Amino acid sequence: MAPAPGRTWAGNLAYSAEELVEPTSTGQLAEVMAGAGRVRLLGSRHSFNRIADTTGTLVGLRRLPAEVELDGERRVVRAGAGLTYGDVGARIQEQGWALHAMASLPHITVGGAVATGSHGSGDGAASLADGVSAVEIVTTEGAHVRLERGDADFGGAVVSLGMLGAVTVLELDVEPTYEVAQTVYEGLTWDRVVEDLDAVTGLGTSVSVFTDWRDPDRTTQVWVKERVDDPGSRRADPADLGLRPADGPRHMIRGGSPEHCTRQGGVPGPWLDRLPHFRMGFTPSAGDELQSEWLLPRRAVGPALDRLRRMSGELAGLAMSAEMRTVSRGRQWLDPAQEDSVAFHFTWRPAQPAVEAFLPRIEEGLDPLGARPHWGKLFDERALAGRVDDLYPRRGAFSELAARLDPRGALRNDFVERVGL
Repeated sequence: MAPAPGRTWAGNLAYSAEELVEPTSTGQLAEVMAGAGRVRLLGSRHSFNRIADTTGTLVGLRRLPAEVELDGERRVVRAGAGLTYGDVGARIQEQGWALHAMASLPHITVGGAVATGSHGSGDGAASLADGVSAVEIVTTEGAHVRLERGDADFGGAVVSLGMLGAVTVLELDVEPTYEVAQTVYEGLTWDRVVEDLDAVTGLGTSVSVFTDWRDPDRTTQVWVKERVDDPGSRRADPADLGLRPADGPRHMIRGGSPEHCTRQGGVPGPWLDRLPHFRMGFTPSAGDELQSEWLLPRRAVGPALDRLRRMSGELAGLAMSAEMRTVSRGRQWLDPAQEDSVAFHFTWRPAQPAVEAFLPRIEEGLDPLGARPHWGKLFDERALAGRVDDLYPRRGAFSELAARLDPRGALRNDFVERVGL
């Protein structure tokens, strides 16, 4: 008897599937995909909505071969989609190589992260999907398909929302390993962010601005990650922005243990131990939480912050922490970073009815500014359906690709219908 499908990583949703199947080979996977009526794929279960859900069969990818094969000449690593970024990072670091970016959590699977448009941060850092040069997919017909950068359909192959098939392997761009120093600062006002966003995001290679919205005028922390081999990435002096280094290690959530976070204090360390916010061996973030995120055009930061600051009283009651960071324009058809963007991320208290009731209020303020929600987090799904064609000009091309690779529509689910795809 197949095991019960279980719940999401945060425990906020129980999957509706009849069964969970976890193949151990691509041959088994092909049989399952071809034989299932309705089917969806599971990685680390780190989505907070029902994007991965189905009423049929859930296919877990974590037991597929844990392949990590480095090709230094081509500067790619071939990695199993069910591996986490932490797994892959550790393996390539041992051989002197690195990735261009990491998400806040190294605990998420490579396949699931890129499929939903997940990202790190930095003015020069596109989403994780932009670091993918090839994907290998098992379709619902049981066929094996490989799509590479340069192929006509590659723009829809990576940020695919699980609508093309089961991604088994990805090839990720690599570069020689490098070190990063991380420093946490305090004292930044939101007015300074609006006045000179370029200076704030130019403090380092990757910059995250945090708040808990208890004070609508001031941020709580600014996490600056700077590549040691590229000191020119810093385009501004923290002192010029009124910033002072924190007097000790910090967690961005009030009361959280800094032990769970990556090393701070300006101490250089390997890229995989500094670019994420959280350490691989610890529970990331708060654990018991919900998440939402919206990406807006960079030019909209002023109006967006104005509208969020006016909601600060309500936000402070629901959000444990909020983060602002930047992402450069991506090339995937469904990447939420369709242009150079500012991302506003919210880590909510585990109060789903209250959070869901509040989401339309946020989107009422942010949607007119061109907000695109993160595909794997909580947002007003039906509201997106009326805007999806405007927000994603290549949506039609993606739908045609999905219809070709999944002609019987086995990968469709209620989430796909609600968001207008």
